[in-house]
Parts: sequence; structure tokens; C-alpha cells
Amino acid sequence: MSTEGSAVDTLTIEEAAAELERLAKEIAHHDALYHGKDQPEISDADYDALKRRNDAIEARFPELIREDSPSRRVGAAPSVTFSPVVHARPMLSLDNTFSQEDVQDFVAGVYRFLGRLPDQSIAFTAEPKIDGLSMSIRYENGRLTTAATRGDGTTGENVTANIRTIAEIPGQLPKGVPAVVEIRGEVYMAKSDFLALNRQMEAEGKQTYVNPRNTAAGSLRQLDAKVTASRKLKFFAYAWGEMSEMPADTQFAMVQTFKDWGFPVNPLMKRLNSVADILAHYDEIGLKRPDLDYDIDGVVYKVDSLELQQRLGFRSRSPRWATAHKFPAEQAFTEVEKIEIQVGRTGALTPVARLKPITVGGVVVTNATLHNEDYIKGIGNSGERIRPEEHDIREGDTVIVQRAGDVIPQILDVVMEKRLAEAKPYEFPKTCPVCGSHAVREVNEKTGKMDSVRRCTGGFICRAQATEHLKHFVSRNAFDIEGLGSKQIDFFFENEDPSLQIRTAPEIFTLEKRQQPSLTKLENIDGFGKVSVGKLYAAINERRSIALHRFIYALGIRHVGETTAKLLARSYGTYGAFAAAMEEAAPLSGDAWNDLNAIEGIGEVVARAMVEFYKEPRNIEVIGRLLDEVTPAEAEQPVTSGSPVAGKTVVFTGSLEKFTRDEAKARAESLGAKVAGSVSKKTDIVVAGPGAGSKLDKARELGVQTMDEDEWLALIGG
Repeated sequence: MSTEGSAVDTLTIEEAAAELERLAKEIAHHDALYHGKDQPEISDADYDALKRRNDAIEARFPELIREDSPSRRVGAAPSVTFSPVVHARPMLSLDNTFSQEDVQDFVAGVYRFLGRLPDQSIAFTAEPKIDGLSMSIRYENGRLTTAATRGDGTTGENVTANIRTIAEIPGQLPKGVPAVVEIRGEVYMAKSDFLALNRQMEAEGKQTYVNPRNTAAGSLRQLDAKVTASRKLKFFAYAWGEMSEMPADTQFAMVQTFKDWGFPVNPLMKRLNSVADILAHYDEIGLKRPDLDYDIDGVVYKVDSLELQQRLGFRSRSPRWATAHKFPAEQAFTEVEKIEIQVGRTGALTPVARLKPITVGGVVVTNATLHNEDYIKGIGNSGERIRPEEHDIREGDTVIVQRAGDVIPQILDVVMEKRLAEAKPYEFPKTCPVCGSHAVREVNEKTGKMDSVRRCTGGFICRAQATEHLKHFVSRNAFDIEGLGSKQIDFFFENEDPSLQIRTAPEIFTLEKRQQPSLTKLENIDGFGKVSVGKLYAAINERRSIALHRFIYALGIRHVGETTAKLLARSYGTYGAFAAAMEEAAPLSGDAWNDLNAIEGIGEVVARAMVEFYKEPRNIEVIGRLLDEVTPAEAEQPVTSGSPVAGKTVVFTGSLEKFTRDEAKARAESLGAKVAGSVSKKTDIVVAGPGAGSKLDKARELGVQTMDEDEWLALIGG
């Protein structure tokens, strides 16, 4: 199932999970090309759109965040050409914003996290985002010792010899600087130098370069430092890594200190307080962009106070106190050649527009997902009209396509002046195009609202659903069986030979045994071979013991993504305890049901889906056969040395005054505690602020330990 281009608010949780898997692979591919080989296939705007798409889906479905999510990764693995350098402090990337509303949300989020009113008392710095190669340069006792690229954020490439050739980077710092100084910034090539280099290459009959960024990165990775020296690279300093002592207490003052030490810093950097001033500076830099002698792709905003930066802290790969406001992407016109229906693992029928190929933002776009039948008609997920009634999407229509924001590519509208006279409204199928079963739109029993997605009722008799389920089961963050990809799954599923057939997950683990007496050997079939079959069996056998959260995720329970699976594994500890709890929660009431809903991040929709999954006899039968072959390991509980709350379940209630709820949750989880949304028998501590009500009453009723904010701070050490 492809959901590329679907509006995030129209995605089902299954579609979102599949989309996040696709994005993780695609972004990793582009990271490797961009950071590792300096040979990007797509423009920065299109790459940003992919990242924004991923972030938007994760924001709506936090339980689906993957281990290999781009939001948890920075850059790409360092090249083997240069020796590795482990960064003393990780080189994190920044979250991106794309609109004035995003910037307002970023600023408001800073105030909200700190528990302060948005009174413009917090200063921010704003500076151009240089389109170059991130660099960390280490000085010990004032002398340049090591220079390393960002790499994967943890480990970079040692390019010290090449960095020494850049005249703008001091080899020795002034007297009196801290003993250890790590200056971070961007290596770039000036536009004028790039044009001069290309003129020289052209005159010599050699291939010219594509853009300054790639040329700078390639120049810096030359094995011969003399080549690097000939390329006239430049540098802007704007951040730092390890510092044995801090020479200033604000972002702005730190950068000015770097200037005093002899580093070039960007002259367009300003310190501002209001959103209006920040956006005005963004516009000012945008107007100057064509005349600058270096490429920029946005403006970076940072909280100026280093004390506040420390309080705000970090997410998995980015700081909460900074964001990059990117410049907008592009739109283009093309034709809808055909509308096709794809069927996913949960039976969702997804319409896909096959487009006449068009280049948007440097990438050839050939299709866009049309979300569902209502979207084709111009109706949004909540029943609102998103396009005029006559602007339904039809085969043959000329449409406006955009690649940016959280929809990539997105069909914005239909160009009615170019609609063909013979174009007819698209009739959405009422039967599954794969198995012929009825396709229905379910009605939510609680709200009475009809689901926007039409689903095939065929279940496992539908080849599309069965094969997609198997592909999910063996996917990277589930069982991760190497050598059992999409093509192989299709082969085994379609095979009529019982010794080669795989139509349910347990049959993966009986394949080798079934093959032993068979005359039709897999190794003799085109596309396999003795070596590859041996590796496949080994990969399957390696997964006979598997982490509990991977096992739960692999089951393909609707609405249960990787993050949710980890929450469940951590909460229940063993598969037996988890399965028993799901069966006990079947009446949708009682202790087991309440405990399930009390897990932070598990809502009623997800809880109901899990309980319904375990009510289905076929699911229980398949899991039983699977457990005959594999053993889910007990979940590893976080070990936090010296933490008095490690492994405990904590509930925060009332109006917290000493810290915001976000700060409280982040601190508790960093100490190994589990934060729940409601009180149950499994709750260990309830921290109650002023105005605490029913949760505090229930805690007292159950005999759960309660404390106020001061007592909590005393417990965890302030």
C-alpha cells in the first residue's frame, strides 16, 4: 500500500505505520547519498518535505515512532575512507519549520515548556542557515588537534589535514581560551569561487560541478589535502561541542566570542524577542538571499539564554530550543493519467493518482495518493469541503501538485479550465479489486461517524492483506528476517507446493523442516541457490528468540506501532502476561481494561483494537502455532543507576507549579520511571499539585503513595 502524498489527518494508523516505514528507508537512502557520498538525488526542499512528512505523522501517531526513525537519526554513517572520530558531544540536527504558524508554535512551545507567559521576555537569535557541510573543530590548549564531519551525529570522519588548509580557520587560538574548545560550524564554497572553478574545469575540458554544497563536501573529502587547499573553502562558526569552561552565558555572546578568537561568523545574526521581529528578519534575509555569495536554505532560531537552553533540553535527535525556518518549495502542473486502487494489510482501499511525469523541486513526480473516496470528491476527513464541489478529481484532469510541508506530493486543486469534456466523475469500487470481496466503510459505534476509509472484508482470503501482513511480520522493526523480502514473500505465498508455501507467519519457521523430505528443493529454483538458501534458513533460525516488543509489533494488531509495542512490553514484561491481560480486558471493563488504558500513550481506540484482536479465534490459533516455533524474551526494564524511581509508575495530576507537565514527564522518564495517564492498582506514586481531584482521590482509595511537588523533587534530587 502506498500512501505517499496523503494528508496526514486522513491517514489511518495502519497507513501511517506503512508510510513511516517507507519514509525511514527513503530518507536513510538520501542521507547516505548526501552525507556519505555528496551525491544527492533530490533537492534540499524535497528532502525537507520528506522529513516534515515523517515528523507530521509521528506527531499525530507518537505510538508509531520507529527505532530507525529519521527523527532519531542525524546524517549518515561516516565514510570508511577516513578514520572515525567519536564526537565528545553528539552533533544533532534541527527540527524544521515551514510557515509563520510553525514559528509561532515553536516560540509558544518554548514558553509553554518553561511554564511562562508569552510576554516576549525570552530572547532568540536568528541567523541564515548555511547550505554547507557541518564541521566540529577541536582545540586543546589553544592548538587545533582534530576536525571531524557530522557523520551520523555520534561518529564523524577525521578531516583534520584538509581543515588546516582553510585559511579562515585558525590553527592556534589566542591566549587565555579554555583548555578544551570545540567550535562547530559550516564549511562552504562561495558562489563566486564555485563559478570560477566551473569555468576552469570547462576550459580544461573536464566535467563541471553541480552546486557549491556538493563541491565543498567533495573538496573536503579529498585524500590529497593540496586539492582541498586549491578549492578556496570558507567557514562560518555558530555553535560549540565540548568546552572545558563557558566564556559566555548566551548564544549571541558565545558567537561573538568566537569572532574575537578569529573565526568568521555570519554578520546577519541578530538577537530578537518578538515573533513579529523574528519573522521580519526571516523576510529580510530572504530578500538578501539572491545577493549573498553563499547558499542558504532558511533561517535558524535559537533561544539565546544558555540556562534556558539547558532547561529545555533535547528530544531524541534535536534540541527543543532551536528550529530551522526553511524557505518554501515549489508547485507544478501535470495531468492525472489514471486512478488506481491499492489494498493494504488492513484491507484499506487507497486510491492512487498516476501522473504524467513532472519535475517538482528537482524530483520527478509520477504519482500521488488520493487518500480516500471523499478526498477525490473534495471532502475532508471531518466532512468539510476542501475544494469546490465541481473540483472533484477525474482521470484526464490537469492538477496542481506541490512537494512541501506534510503532503509530498500533494494534489492541491484541479485546473477546471483544462477539464476534458469527456471526463467523468470517478466511481470508487464497492468490491475489492484483488479478491472481489465487499468493500465497506465501517461506522464507529461510539460516535456514529462513518470511517473515511473503505476496507475489504475478505480478511486473509484476500491475497493483498495476507501478503502485506507477512511483509509486515518480516519487516525491519518486526522479525527483521534478511533474505525474506517482498519478492520472496510473493513467491512463497503463491506457490502451490506444500513444502514451499508460506501463507501464515508460523510457516516461515517450518519451511526448512518441510523442505527436507521434499523433492522440489528451494536451492534449485531460479533466484535462490544453495548459498542464499542457507543464509535464509540461518536468518530465520536467528529469530527463534526475539525481543517482546518486536513480537507484539510483528503481530500486526491494528493501531499498534513500534512505540506502542514497546510501551506494552515494558508494562507487562512477558508475552504470557500481556496475552492474559488482553483476554481479561475482553469485557472492556474491570481491572485489566483499566490498567491497559492507564498506560501513557494507550488510548481507548488502541486498547479496543488490541482486545478485539485477541477475541478472534483465528488470531489465537496462529499465535499458538507461532509460539511453538519462537520464544519472545522478557522485556528489559530500564536500568537507571541510583534512581529512586526507576521502574516505578508515576501519575502527575493537578496544576503543577514547580515545573510544567512536559518537564515533569521528561525528567521522570529520564530517571527510568513510567508515566501513566490514570491511576490504577499498578500505580506506585501520584504527584499532586493544587486542584488535584479524582486521580488523587482514587490514589488514596487504592493506598497508592501520594506526594506534593516539593516531596517529589526531594525524592528525585531536585
